[in-house]
Amino acid sequence: MTPTFNSPVPVVVRRALLLMLLLLAGGVQAADGVLVLGRISDDPRRHYEQLQPLLDYVVPRMRTVGIREGRVLMARDPQQMMSYLRRGKVDWVTETPGTGLLLADRAGARPLLLTERSGAREYRSVIFVRRDSGITELSQLLGRTIAFQSPSSTSAYLVPALTLRQQGLPMTLMVSPLEGRDARSLGYVFANTDANLAAWVHKRLVDAGGFSDQDWESLQRVSEVFRRDLVVIHTTAPVPRAMELVSGGLEPAVADRLKQVLLGASTDPQARDALRQFFRTTGFYEADAPTRARLEELRRGAREIREALE
Repeated sequence: MTPTFNSPVPVVVRRALLLMLLLLAGGVQAADGVLVLGRISDDPRRHYEQLQPLLDYVVPRMRTVGIREGRVLMARDPQQMMSYLRRGKVDWVTETPGTGLLLADRAGARPLLLTERSGAREYRSVIFVRRDSGITELSQLLGRTIAFQSPSSTSAYLVPALTLRQQGLPMTLMVSPLEGRDARSLGYVFANTDANLAAWVHKRLVDAGGFSDQDWESLQRVSEVFRRDLVVIHTTAPVPRAMELVSGGLEPAVADRLKQVLLGASTDPQARDALRQFFRTTGFYEADAPTRARLEELRRGAREIREALE
């Protein structure tokens, strides 16, 4: 017999549909024994494969505080992650410092630990130009153009933009690198990837670029042409590589246990593969006083950039 549209839905089907909706919405909380790890992502499949192994390592070690399961929830942008945090749909977030501090400011997230990646706790931003451009210092960028990676990047937007603002350079957002220059300001544009960014400088579509010193080192290794033709004119002060945050509403006992597990992971052989997949993490650590001061400076600077430029 063919079912009609007004046929009653069996109870088991209704329950299955409700569970599916809860999972899609990220609606099961740490309070329900589920720890939800969030990430802002433009490639959810790849990032899921990077996040899930560490979550699988962490969850069994948190049974003493009632955690029985772990789930990953992706956000398409910082605004969606803020919504998740405010509604308690994410418990733990891994992010770069710039975005992490934004989540702290606007969604009440609490910094938990800093993250060491590939053996490095900090990185710097570099601003580079073509070697034959005649540009040797930041003041010469007035009336010219610069490319950053994306508005959510700490090392390839917030830090270099803050440095340029501190140099007294007025900045204007451009729709594309082909847009005309303004002699009264430094035009900036987003290239989306570090490869695009370097190529735009090399092809003279923009006069300068800004990203991390690690991206610069990688560029130097893989391209003899870029190594020959591009040169750094400024290197910024260091900032932490990444940070782990928890929801403002996460139970203190759960947050404390998560901190303990993460701090101990670098010395646990069972965590080695999970850490490597977690963005090549080599450990977690607590911020000391100088690092906290740098983070506070970055927080203030990020606020200034967003208010002035966005």
